[in-house]
Amino acid sequence: MLGEMIKTAKLNTNASSAFAETLAISQRVNWRIEDIIGGDKTLDFTKPFMPESLARIGKLSFLNTEERLVLNQIKGHTYLQIFGLVEEFILPFVLDHIRPSLDQNDFRVRAFLQFASEEAKHIQLFKTFTEEFHKTFPSRCEVIGPASEVAKKILAHQPLAVALVILQLEWMTQRHFIESVKDNQRLDAQFKSLLKYHWLEEAQHAKLDTLMVEALADGMTENEIEKAVDEFLEIAAFLDEGLRQQTVFDLQAMEHAVGYDLSESEREDFIVIQHQANRWTYLGSGMTHPRFLATLGKLSPAQRQRIEGIAPVFC
Repeated sequence: MLGEMIKTAKLNTNASSAFAETLAISQRVNWRIEDIIGGDKTLDFTKPFMPESLARIGKLSFLNTEERLVLNQIKGHTYLQIFGLVEEFILPFVLDHIRPSLDQNDFRVRAFLQFASEEAKHIQLFKTFTEEFHKTFPSRCEVIGPASEVAKKILAHQPLAVALVILQLEWMTQRHFIESVKDNQRLDAQFKSLLKYHWLEEAQHAKLDTLMVEALADGMTENEIEKAVDEFLEIAAFLDEGLRQQTVFDLQAMEHAVGYDLSESEREDFIVIQHQANRWTYLGSGMTHPRFLATLGKLSPAQRQRIEGIAPVFC
């Protein structure tokens, strides 16, 4: 009994230190929306917004150089709007997670409230970007939603399943910036800066969400964890359905911007190629992130193996 009490005390101390450290870093990297977009901080529509590793536009051989640039910028708009969409359910989820334990660890409460505040700021940032984008871009770009309905659907699942979805999204953000954006000199500097500042804060969110997943899974049986992963995959399937619809929206926006419609066969190829690109960007790149898999493996080696077997569908 004494040994278990000592072990628990050490775990609580370690967790408290992690929350304090994360809070301190978040406070150091904090930024304001007006400092990174608006006024003279404008988008350069002569340059691409998205790296090819995510956009996968090069496979659309029937598009010329100008049309590919237009589609790339549409996908940049979509990218930030999808982030805004998912952060609409992350925000209430984080608040619900912290609300029952406001009288416990002060650093934990402050770290998660900082997390929630930053997610609210990101949502506002992406709305501001959309306003700036449509001042210049020649066509309106629809995005799946509404966000409230997407949030309602996702938050109906059990907390561990939702936390796992959020965790893969957080690590996805890290992967995209580090592997595809950070050293890419072809991208518009203004769009790249938005991704950089978003990445800086999401790095701390990934740490906090890892702690959240571990706390939610604490004491759960293998069968309960398996059911949570079942629901994680249900959410992934729901998002995948939305990504297919988003592919159609992107196609329509591109056709309107360039002033003509693709042929039926070109449209079919577009949807197949771009839906798979969206799958990789928003699902596969997070599911296969080593840190996401490591956390899942701690909960259940069998469920990690299961996700590793399924993930190639989204790659």
